[in-house]
Amino acid sequence: MSLTLVIGSKRYSSWSLRPWLALKMTATPFREVEIALRQPDTKARILEWSPSGKVPLLMDGAVKVWDSLAICEYLAERFPEAGLWPEAQGARAVARAACAEMHSGFMPLRRDCPMDVCIETPMAEIPEEVAADFARIDTLWQDCRQSFGADGPFLFGRFSIADAMFAPVATRCLTYRLPLSTVGLAYRDAVLALPAMQEWVKAAGR
Repeated sequence: MSLTLVIGSKRYSSWSLRPWLALKMTATPFREVEIALRQPDTKARILEWSPSGKVPLLMDGAVKVWDSLAICEYLAERFPEAGLWPEAQGARAVARAACAEMHSGFMPLRRDCPMDVCIETPMAEIPEEVAADFARIDTLWQDCRQSFGADGPFLFGRFSIADAMFAPVATRCLTYRLPLSTVGLAYRDAVLALPAMQEWVKAAGR
């Protein structure tokens, strides 16, 4: 088995979930190395694998790829038959833009609503910046579903890297009981119902 994916704790590591989910959807066997986060030796253990000192890291023979989105892009090229990007050029461009926005944005949501798939802690009052982030995400989900989602329950119909990138947000919706449109709620449920997502959450200890 040539593929190894080094990840952080399944309970907390949103950036690890993204490429793990994409890799699962290729149906390709891989070795998984899970490193416990928030421990005194976490940094040292990660540095044994990853030159960046962060997770996730994908190893494919001599190739090492770090950064969640870069790993997903590599998997799309390595396993084209998995269809990790939409086939249509326009849809593919929008999917990449959505992934880039998730990759670089929504800092208040990340700060105030960290991923924790083992708890449910509804927010009595949603901070203004978080509400703005979440409103943008819900709008983005609606736009993608309405424009490109006719062939299935995901943002672009079939599962794509865009769904992997937003999967941790779907868990946050449940954890913090963040309000969603009807379209957003259906999409959240579709992501959480994925067998691979359920496997991740179960392994996290939920």
